[in-house]
Amino acid sequence: MAKLAIWVLVAVLTLLSLAAGGAKLAAMPQEIQFFENVGISTTWMLLLGIVQVSGGLLLIPQKTRRTGSVVTAAGFLASAAMIFVAGNIGFGLMSLLPVALAFLLYLLARK
Repeated sequence: MAKLAIWVLVAVLTLLSLAAGGAKLAAMPQEIQFFENVGISTTWMLLLGIVQVSGGLLLIPQKTRRTGSVVTAAGFLASAAMIFVAGNIGFGLMSLLPVALAFLLYLLARK
């Protein structure tokens, strides 16, 4: 059961990380607009995209899963912080869910 839970967490977090980071790396117009609205340059947007994609990829191999969960949590925490700054409290709270899931994966993954 624990193995199944871990793989579900890995799959969900990897897909979320790749989607969120990929949108930033592709410089999607809505991402650019959001970052400009909160006063952050597109350079930081691209850096966050790299962090999110890297975190998602590091989740896949068992050897790097704990590191990946920390990187993933950091990326989503940074995103959530910007969403809170933008004044969207409800979406900011929802954006903390991947942070919690990454923390859970960190605890479940082998050391």
